Amino acid sequence: MKYTPALQSATLIKRYKRFLADLKLGDGAKFTAHCANTGKMTGCAEPGFTAFYSTSDNVKRKYPHSLELTQNDLGHLICVNTAVANKVVEEAINHNVINELTGYEQLQSEVKYGSENSRIDFLLTSPNTKNCYVEVKSVTLLSQDEPHSGQGYFPDAQTLRGQKHLRELIEVVEQGHRAVLLFAVLHEGINAVSAAAHIDEKYAQLLQKAIASGVEVVVYKALICENEVVLHKKIAFIQ
Repeated sequence: MKYTPALQSATLIKRYKRFLADLKLGDGAKFTAHCANTGKMTGCAEPGFTAFYSTSDNVKRKYPHSLELTQNDLGHLICVNTAVANKVVEEAINHNVINELTGYEQLQSEVKYGSENSRIDFLLTSPNTKNCYVEVKSVTLLSQDEPHSGQGYFPDAQTLRGQKHLRELIEVVEQGHRAVLLFAVLHEGINAVSAAAHIDEKYAQLLQKAIASGVEVVVYKALICENEVVLHKKIAFIQ
């Protein structure tokens, strides 16, 4: 996924109220950008980080600028716009980058499913083949205790919504379909992913139950540069 037009850089002053971030340009000018991320963004939005932002031409937007990437003190680029995860996953599926999800003829997004009234990120189908339900999660939490370890975690905060999705995926398998939980790693410093039991123990327990039930866990890491984010390689999921 390319950023068109190219992203601009600034310095992050602070992120606040979940959806806002104050940025400062090289000439000292300050402005507020929209931040499309509901998570805690631990380690991803510290004051002083380099920030990369896009600008919308929609005159109705209150905040025309959007925070897209940050760069931490270790030099890692991080995609903090969670909407990007589904975009790069769809692109990767269409280009046969994700080996586990090749061979399907049709891709549908945001399809209603499950007894808890969820919407699956992607439904892959082909004649005479099990339907494949793909739930995408964006991973940007790098170990704070050992940031050089490359160990990433999901979630970065307690997530009732994420727990619901795991229950729905278990139900999908029980109905005879494929269910895939796809962690899209959008942090250059992360080289392996685990469930964050220290943050959401219930989620970690449900994930173990899901795996035992037949839910597949797949992790792919994105190549990130100032003007492009693209999934490019599989990395490990460590239980």
